[in-house]
Amino acid sequence: MIEIKNLSKRFGEIKAVKDLSFTVKEHEILGFLGPNGAGKTTTMSMLTGCLPPTKGSIAVNGYDIVKNPIEVKKSIGYLPEIPPVYTDMKVLEYLKFVAGIKKVPKEKIPQEIKYASNKLKITDIEKRLIKNLSKGYKQRVGFAGALLGRPKVLIFDEPTVGLDPNQILEVRTLIKELKSAHTIILSSHILAEITAVCDSALIISKGEMKAYDTIENLTATQSLEDVFVQLTKSK
Repeated sequence: MIEIKNLSKRFGEIKAVKDLSFTVKEHEILGFLGPNGAGKTTTMSMLTGCLPPTKGSIAVNGYDIVKNPIEVKKSIGYLPEIPPVYTDMKVLEYLKFVAGIKKVPKEKIPQEIKYASNKLKITDIEKRLIKNLSKGYKQRVGFAGALLGRPKVLIFDEPTVGLDPNQILEVRTLIKELKSAHTIILSSHILAEITAVCDSALIISKGEMKAYDTIENLTATQSLEDVFVQLTKSK
């Protein structure tokens, strides 16, 4: 579903990402881990087509991101750490706007909004202004926007940051449910979240891949926290 080969990104003399190669199978949840400045956000920006790679290739749902950028973007639903919601819009107005940007056929927009709203349990706030919503509900609205059009791939960057414990559990449950219809990449600093939700994990530090394996194999002899500390500690 997702195939990355020798992916690199350079900013002047700084090599932010160094020759990453990995695949994510259909209906797999990949956890993306790394300390601050490791290259996670840069990699996710390249995966979503927001940033061109310096070297290497990205294929999503069979499409090359350089040759078929529009098809790749159609295949991806992206929720960045700060949800890109327009706070002066009402929830329903915003979701209609996002559906239009995603070129969801006009006749399918109502059912797509209903699907996403039901999944995120936001049907009862559709007429409210986004700026008046709590952090948790703003996150849900951003989540719903990512689901519109039912893209094959979902990419979530720190989706539970700032949420209360109940909301965190709800989001984790939702992500596991979405696995049946989507391939998912989840970036999180919460190691327990990766262990609880993901099938596999990729650990990156200073732009380089340090480990890439199933959660079962990575935690066979020690906790994911211990593995992470050993692989990313400064030398």
